Amino acid sequence: MRPTGSSHLGHLVGAYRNWVAMQDEFDAFYSIVDWHALTTDYRDTSALRRNTLDIAADWLAVGLDPTRCTLFVQSQVPEHAELHLLLSMVVPLGWLERVPTYKDLLRELRERDLHTYGFLGYPVLQAADILIYDAAVVPVGEDQSPHIELTREIARRFNGIFGRVLSEPAVRLTASPRLPGTDGRKMSKSFGNTIGLAEDEKTVRSKLRTMKTDPARKRLKDPGDPAKCPVFDLHRIFSDEETRQWAAAGCRSAGIGCIQCKNALADHLVGEIGPIAERRREYEKRPDDVRDVLDAGRKVAAEAASATMERVRAAVRLPGAGALGDAPALRSATPATG
Repeated sequence: MRPTGSSHLGHLVGAYRNWVAMQDEFDAFYSIVDWHALTTDYRDTSALRRNTLDIAADWLAVGLDPTRCTLFVQSQVPEHAELHLLLSMVVPLGWLERVPTYKDLLRELRERDLHTYGFLGYPVLQAADILIYDAAVVPVGEDQSPHIELTREIARRFNGIFGRVLSEPAVRLTASPRLPGTDGRKMSKSFGNTIGLAEDEKTVRSKLRTMKTDPARKRLKDPGDPAKCPVFDLHRIFSDEETRQWAAAGCRSAGIGCIQCKNALADHLVGEIGPIAERRREYEKRPDDVRDVLDAGRKVAAEAASATMERVRAAVRLPGAGALGDAPALRSATPATG
């Protein structure tokens, strides 16, 4: 995950719930990819370190356990950069230009100068992040699966040139239900429409009160359609079945108002993220503990990454650990005569 600010409900539903479950199923590595944050925000890095600690605290608060998984910061394991460099030597330019999100993001972020290699080449760095740990599976939403397929293509091309060195990862699709923000659009920090996991109850309830609903319900007596209501989309994810049925029936019959519907949602939402926010506040008081977790994870990640890079260097015939002892003898600089 890129450290571009604190986590919100979209992260909880789209990633964290799945990550917490997977830490007991796999030898799981979770990386805060700070180099990736530079691909779109390289002009202002003033908040990068703080955001990195914030994300780490979020991870611990939602239930990622450093005794059951590895949590670390990408830039603290420089082997990622080395593998990225070597992979970039064999990746055709056309492969990167056809990545679905590349042109989309250029349009969405057109106010920024993103015509850089770092932005174009971020899928290669992403491939290095995955391949360096011999990943068996990568959990992603369906919209990200093309990136993993590109990673598999990059591994195949590299192996075709240098021999079978890198493992091709499989995709584990994560259910990503539609999660609207307070303005009805997809919840995203770039839209400023998020509900954060660290926000207190008062803030959560205040944001929900202003959330858009079915536009057909202009007055209390107007019936609505839950299928067209962003608030009901959140009910589907966070409320129990009894509350969902009550909200849907009340909306269709105009038997309840939107404020009543939002208050019921808020009760369930606060019940879920309240404990997360409380644990998050405890980690804010102990930043050194968060740093210690990341440092311990760095050591585990570095050991695994180093083992992969030894194989890669040997395959590419680069000197390992700076040694040239096994290199062939030097050729004579003087032509033979006779």
